[in-house]
Amino acid sequence: MTRYDLDILASDQERSQAEERLWAAVESGRLTLAELSPRLDEVHASRTRADLETACRGLPAPGPRDSLVVDRAPASRSFLAGIFGGFQRKGAWVVPPRMTLWSMWGGGRLDLTEARFSHQDTEILAVALWGGTRIVVPEDIDVEVRGLGLFGFFDRRAARKTGTPGAPRLVIKGLALFGAVVTRTEK
Repeated sequence: MTRYDLDILASDQERSQAEERLWAAVESGRLTLAELSPRLDEVHASRTRADLETACRGLPAPGPRDSLVVDRAPASRSFLAGIFGGFQRKGAWVVPPRMTLWSMWGGGRLDLTEARFSHQDTEILAVALWGGTRIVVPEDIDVEVRGLGLFGFFDRRAARKTGTPGAPRLVIKGLALFGAVVTRTEK
């Protein structure tokens, strides 16, 4: 922001965003509850954008994936199937807490890189029978893979713990019978 932008009067929406930024800092361990109260008072008393920046001093600017778990209804069905065909789900959407992916003589792709999660813990059941499923996961979530490849392949290379406090947890389990379930991280 330029100096001119900082002199502009703050809107109620900007005050709300600053409040959310402070609460996120508490959740991530950057601020204590004792430090939160005086900063919230500063936000509520702010007249300009510069005042809001002062109240949020020392905190990182919000990034595009700061709110990975949202309080919104899932934006997708919990069952996706590719039978003699395929399915694809990508873009910005809200993931339900439980999903089933079924690929039978077909394939599918589930891309979670721009998605938000409706719950802290999400479980995906992936079944590939003579087919294949590719699951693309973002780098900033915990991923656990527990599938079984029987005459098939159930990829575990994307399994990891991010160590980020409050990161959503994704568990992928299922079966690949004469097929493949591949989980990858793409930048």
